[in-house]
Amino acid sequence: MVSRLERTVFASWWWTVDRSLLAALLTLMLAGVVLSLAASPPVASRLGLEPFYFVSRHVLYLIPALVVLIATSFLPPRHIRRLALLVFVLSLLLIAATLHYGAEVKGARRWIVLFGVNIQPSEFLKPSFVVLVAWLFGESARRPEMPANIIALALLALAVVGLVLQPDFGQTMLVALVWSALFFLAGMRLIWVVGIGGAAVVGLMSAYMFVPYVARRIERFRDPSSGDSFNIDQALESFQRGGWFGRGPGEGTVKRILPESHTDFVFAVAAEEFGIILCLLLVALFTFIVLRGLRAAMRTEDASTRFAAAGLAVLFGLQAAVNMAVNLHLMPAKGMTLPFLSYGGSSMISLAYGMGMLLALTRGRPRAALLSGGEEFAPAGSRA
Repeated sequence: MVSRLERTVFASWWWTVDRSLLAALLTLMLAGVVLSLAASPPVASRLGLEPFYFVSRHVLYLIPALVVLIATSFLPPRHIRRLALLVFVLSLLLIAATLHYGAEVKGARRWIVLFGVNIQPSEFLKPSFVVLVAWLFGESARRPEMPANIIALALLALAVVGLVLQPDFGQTMLVALVWSALFFLAGMRLIWVVGIGGAAVVGLMSAYMFVPYVARRIERFRDPSSGDSFNIDQALESFQRGGWFGRGPGEGTVKRILPESHTDFVFAVAAEEFGIILCLLLVALFTFIVLRGLRAAMRTEDASTRFAAAGLAVLFGLQAAVNMAVNLHLMPAKGMTLPFLSYGGSSMISLAYGMGMLLALTRGRPRAALLSGGEEFAPAGSRA
């Protein structure tokens, strides 16, 4: 037990971090290990690998993810912004390198090998982008003479161009939605609403007209008989087979034929083996994390910190919502992971990085220390 009277760094962290939010994130990580045990062995067997190949790698990725989550949560807001700038620049450089040196998979170049490890730079771009844009919008509110909104728009353009060139329209949509949400929180004018909405419509129509695989996915969503809808059909069937309480651990059959049951469709595996009740509990857990993050953000005095915390919570929630919506055939396939539940090292570590920043930004601090980016902390209950 850590006493409130202790003056150590760990004690200060323990009494100021949002322990309920931390516990929810750790619970989600634990659920990811369980679902990996359920979903990945059949995939490994189909690929001629050892049955628990993906399970062991999932746990292996979980270790650095936990380190990143906890270590990042110790940082003060000023260091969070510096780290976000560094990671954002490195991610852009890696995305540019990926376009030339990355392996092409299904017509896209999203991965690059560094020191023998596959990395998806766009995953690390997202949380860093959110923090930087939030800081710019906060500075715009504090110093109107600063062209912060224009710089934020330029950052959006940089991120979108890099993602579209890969191409990765799912991540592009996510980044644009979070940017718009932050701009809305910062008090956007009506002319900006019209402009952003028009740009989104033009972008979607252009992608539909000039990018064949986007057109195929949209057409397949509108009319499943127009193309191969095997994955979605099997995912929907898993919800029907599982019912309310599931068929039991290891008793699922859909995972044996779904090629991406351990990544994009792990939610469908959960539905068949553990039932809709578990799926609803997972939805409740995601909802709790998002609402807890938004609640903490709204109680923060500093505008930049408030926007960053809210943006990170929205980013996390949107990614989860998109993945679950695809599993339920409520939107076209996006190839987006379910946070901490899907297999994927880049996804897991980048999500830990984003949630670590959320924990750091919502820690209890005296108002003066928060505004200055100082490192003195007070119990969370003292937050205004």
